[in-house]
Amino acid sequence: MLDEIEGTIQGHRDGHGFVLRDDGESDIYLPSNEMRAVLHKDRVKVRIVRSDRKGRPEGRVVEIVERPPQPIIGRLLQESGIWLVAPEDKRYGQDVLIPKGATGTAKPGQVVVVELTEPPALFGQPVGRVKEVLGEVDDPGMEIEIAVRKYDVPHIFSDACIALSRTLPDKVRPQDKKNRVDLTDVPLVTIDGEDARDFDDAVYCEPAKVGRGKGWRLLVAIADVSHYVENGSAIDIDAYDRATSVYFPRRVIPMLPEKLSNGLCSLNPDVERLCMVCDMLVNAKGEVHAYQFYPAVMFSHARFTYNEVAAILGNTRGPEAVRRKERVQDLLNLSDVYRALLLSRQARGAVDFETTETQIVCDESGRIEKIIPRTRNEAHKLIEEAMLAANVCSADYIAQSKQPGLFRVHEGPTPEKIEVLRNYLKATGVGMTISDDPKPGEFQAIANATKDRPDAQQIHSMLLRSMQQAIYTPSNSGHFGLAFEAYTHFTSPIRRYPDLLVHRVIKAILAHRKYQLPVLPIPGEAHAKLAKRLQKNSSSRLNGKVADPDQKIKKLSPETLAWQAAGLHCSANERRADEASRDVEAWLKCKYMREHLGEEYGGVVTSATSFGIFVTLDAMYVEGLVHITELGGEYFKFDEARQELRGERTGIRYAIGTRVQVQVSRVDLDGRKIDFRLIREGEELMARAMKDKGLPREGREGRESRDGSSRGHADGFASKSAGKRGGGRNASSSSVVAQERSPAAQPAKSAGRKATAQKKSRNRR
Repeated sequence: MLDEIEGTIQGHRDGHGFVLRDDGESDIYLPSNEMRAVLHKDRVKVRIVRSDRKGRPEGRVVEIVERPPQPIIGRLLQESGIWLVAPEDKRYGQDVLIPKGATGTAKPGQVVVVELTEPPALFGQPVGRVKEVLGEVDDPGMEIEIAVRKYDVPHIFSDACIALSRTLPDKVRPQDKKNRVDLTDVPLVTIDGEDARDFDDAVYCEPAKVGRGKGWRLLVAIADVSHYVENGSAIDIDAYDRATSVYFPRRVIPMLPEKLSNGLCSLNPDVERLCMVCDMLVNAKGEVHAYQFYPAVMFSHARFTYNEVAAILGNTRGPEAVRRKERVQDLLNLSDVYRALLLSRQARGAVDFETTETQIVCDESGRIEKIIPRTRNEAHKLIEEAMLAANVCSADYIAQSKQPGLFRVHEGPTPEKIEVLRNYLKATGVGMTISDDPKPGEFQAIANATKDRPDAQQIHSMLLRSMQQAIYTPSNSGHFGLAFEAYTHFTSPIRRYPDLLVHRVIKAILAHRKYQLPVLPIPGEAHAKLAKRLQKNSSSRLNGKVADPDQKIKKLSPETLAWQAAGLHCSANERRADEASRDVEAWLKCKYMREHLGEEYGGVVTSATSFGIFVTLDAMYVEGLVHITELGGEYFKFDEARQELRGERTGIRYAIGTRVQVQVSRVDLDGRKIDFRLIREGEELMARAMKDKGLPREGREGRESRDGSSRGHADGFASKSAGKRGGGRNASSSSVVAQERSPAAQPAKSAGRKATAQKKSRNRR
């Protein structure tokens, strides 16, 4: 065992902390006394001194290697004459003291951004000054202002970027059309959501003879962003820094300035636009028989919505079809090629599970009006298959050219996840399993065979959880889920930087030259974290062969290393955008559910853990936790193989798909937590009576068995200690909870000791 190991502090949980090790092994546990002088995100050296009672390696901080500048967002409070900021991100674990002259114009209760002036010490809290006042906690859009700073999402374009964007033309000029195919007479159309503002892609399809049989000519035209965003320019640097657009309810933080994203590069109807075209011949089996790429100038003949296209395809004589009669046959052709491409998907054995996505509908003030399911109709699937075909052609084109580029890689499940899935399938009596080197068709076969079982939702959820996340990398090892040997992203250069790079590589191949990456910033802490996780979870691959990661890195050329860095950067920032979006949605849902405290709903279990069950409400599509101490008057033990909690006395089981009746019992807006209590038959009248009378509820104590499994025993109706939780949520499951479900410790130290002690009794929103 090494004496000293470097890693990054991964926040406070119940006053304790964890260090993500650089060697990719398991985290190192830090007891509460070791966390007093360090902060979340600090880079440290630790010495492993023992294993704790759960078998985790326990360490001691011997050196703080790096303390990156990290503004802290929180609410400004004044207690007993002492100013302090309570961090919104509970991973920081302790309040920041603010000297009297360092509050600026901020008022008590306002949300502020704090810059640290003194780090924490063993016997003193961190000290800082108010750098920015964001406003009141209930201001419209405050949750987004917090999220972009909390996750360090770039949200202000540089002056150089804005200045350069102003020099761009307002429309396509004659000189821009040189050496381009004129497609202005081809009736290309865009098909997007009702609220879409930028349009990346346009499509057109017509019947064609392919080989000796019937088929289609399918055109996918994509906005030519690379024509306007020059390599290494100020706009390019800002776009790379963002790497992706970030989507929130009612607001988008774009990757490109609005003049490009909503104007010059958006394929708006009835105007000329520059585009890159993937021109394909598709046969009756849905196979791309031939393809070519070329730059073109186009003219969108219509802007369709998904619902409009679905209505036309469902009734070609309906009012929508009458209104768009010139385009009806084109849409029918698109539907025909879609059905052929769908046959090809099924023949490949690509994974295709139906999942429910939700959409938050807000009013003008930003308050949630309702949460509704986002249904995928035939028009969604039609566009999806067309885009997949263009992406596959792009990957093949780059691979055939032997030029470096970024592929979208999705590797198969790790051996550990294969074993967990096998045990689960065996325990639930599915009668099917997966091989040591599974193919996506094996997953789809299990999904098809179990679709009519009562526990089908649980089985499909476990299949999805066993898979890895997709990444961007110059080393092509295929896309497992889609069952493609090579896959990349070509179709969204307005909102994804990897797509912009793919366009540049394709243009370079067409021009018989080699594309050179601009000088890009070195990936930072988030990217290093992702790199270590990838190194741990999947084998590094080079030319299809498994290689030792350390030796492989030594042999890579500077060019390949640069492409790897770009891929890591884009992958990490994609995750950053997802985390920020989920955090905002969780905040909005918590705020929404505060208005429904005490109300009862039907729901379904979406995850079972050692500390309780997560339930998604039928009517609202909101998820919350029923703690293990709320499940009944007996001990419950977690069965990992079956992914369920089982009562030892009654044998009652709670697993994914189990239907339950719950009451909204607690909402923690700061912690992004929603708690439910289980309503059992015969308890409803008593629960309502207690609620009406305002009677206190009996408390429950959770405890841990000697073998380390979490168990709960309950004699009352609800928990007054619902915040006492352990463990974390499976990362592959969608959740209202964006962080580890445990309260942050609030140690009282130095000058802030009295104020912090008083804070424990206050009720924060």
